[in-house]
Amino acid sequence: MKISVQSGDFDLGLEVKKISNDKTGAVASFVGVVREVPMTLEHYPGMTENSIRKIVEEAAARWQVMDCTVIHRHGALQPGEQIVLVAVSSAHRGQAFQACEFLMDYLKTSAPFWKKESTDTGARWVDARVADDAAAARWGIQAGNA
Repeated sequence: MKISVQSGDFDLGLEVKKISNDKTGAVASFVGVVREVPMTLEHYPGMTENSIRKIVEEAAARWQVMDCTVIHRHGALQPGEQIVLVAVSSAHRGQAFQACEFLMDYLKTSAPFWKKESTDTGARWVDARVADDAAAARWGIQAGNA
């Protein structure tokens, strides 16, 4: 299991290859991309990685996860840049899809990251959307439970 909070970009193909082997039946992945306006992400080093590690362990306990990679970037990012990767390998696609979605819902609502968008009218901190909180709630994830 790989968990990385980093400023540098990542290579989806390389990361998927690292979690695949001859027993892998499925890899589900999600790549989030910065939309429309520049964004700066802040986090608490150590705390953020530990929080993500715990939720990855929970995903592995809930589903038949063979391997998993979670990479989340921090710092200043421009529109079109990759911001997050979740990739899950499993023997079966359903397990991989569910674990991947669970992890993304956690990252979107509860991981200790703070996002600030820079617009023409100034910078503003981004709050979680109600729809994101509802998606996380179906897994038993409470928003802000980092």
